[in-house]
Amino acid sequence: MKKKLLALALAAVMVLSLAACGAKKEEAPAETPAETPAETPAETYTVGICQLVQHVALDAATQGFIDALNEKLPGQVEIDSQNASNDIPMCSTIVNQFIAADVDLIMCNATPALQAAAAATTTIPILGTSVTEYGVALGIENFSGTVGGNISGTSDLAPLDQQAAMIQELFPDAKNVGLIYCSAEANSQYQVDVVKAELEKLGYTATLYSFSDSNDLAAVTESAVAASDVIYVPTDNTVAANTGIIDNICRPAGIPVVTGEEGIAAGCGVATLSISYYDIGYKTGEMAAQVLTGEADISTMPIEYAPQFTKKYNSEICADLGVTIPSDYVVIE
Repeated sequence: MKKKLLALALAAVMVLSLAACGAKKEEAPAETPAETPAETPAETYTVGICQLVQHVALDAATQGFIDALNEKLPGQVEIDSQNASNDIPMCSTIVNQFIAADVDLIMCNATPALQAAAAATTTIPILGTSVTEYGVALGIENFSGTVGGNISGTSDLAPLDQQAAMIQELFPDAKNVGLIYCSAEANSQYQVDVVKAELEKLGYTATLYSFSDSNDLAAVTESAVAASDVIYVPTDNTVAANTGIIDNICRPAGIPVVTGEEGIAAGCGVATLSISYYDIGYKTGEMAAQVLTGEADISTMPIEYAPQFTKKYNSEICADLGVTIPSDYVVIE
C-alpha cells in the first residue's frame, strides 16, 4: 500500500513539472545588433613640388607649404618633392614627370619652376611661391593681381623702393651702387631695374652687373666691387645658392652688400628688408588645401603677398666692416 501511494505521489510530481514546462513562454531569440554603416574614407591627393634650388629661403617656403597641407588635410596628401639643383631645364623634366603621374596639384618654388609648369599644363592646378612678380614671370601685360586659368600662388616681393631707401639710410655718403643679378632669372631683372630707378631718384649712380650662371659670378662680382661703394643683390636664386662667392670678394674689399632677402644677407650681406619665406610657403599650402577640396577656384584666386616686412642685419659682417645699424633693425639669428 505504501509503495502504491509513493508511486502515485511521484506520478503527480511529474505531471505538475510537465505542466509547468508547458506553461512557460517561449523565449524570443536575441536581437541581432543593427549594422553600423561603414565610414566613407577621406579622399586622398597627390601633390608634386618642384623647387629650383636648395637654399635657406626656398627650403623654408617648401617646409611651410608641407606643414600647412599636413595640418589642413592630415593623412590625406602624398607629397613628391623634387629639387632641380638650379638646373633650369630640369624643372621641365620634373614637371613632366608630375604630369605623367597625374598629380592633383603642382607647387612651383621659384620663377623658373613656375614658368616650366605653366608651359607644360593648362589643366593641373599650379601654385607658385617665392615668385616675385607673376606678370613678369608669365609675360602678362597690365597684370591685375589674378593670373586666371590654372595658376595662382604667393609672392616674395618686398617693397623695392624701401630697399633702395635702406641703402640711403645706411650709406648716405656712398655714390656708386652696383647691382648684381642673374640674367637668366626674369624676376631678378625686374627687381634690379626698379631698384636702379629708385636709387637714381635718390642721387646715386647705379650700375647693373649681370651674370648668366654661377661660373661667371666671381668675375662679375670683382668688376662690381672695383667700381662700387655698395653692392645690392635682389632675391636672386643663383646668388642665394652661392653667397660664399660674393662674401669672399666683397668683405675683404670692405664693400658692404644690401640684399633682397634674409637668407642672402645671412651669407654675404650687411642688411635686408625681408619677408618670412616659411610664412608665404605656409600660405601657399593653405591655398592648395582649398583648391584640392574644391573650396576655392584657382582661376579666381588672387596672388597673395607677405603681410609684413622686417629690417634685419648680419651682426658679424657689420662688425667686420664697421657698419653702424639703427636700433629698429633685428639681428639675423
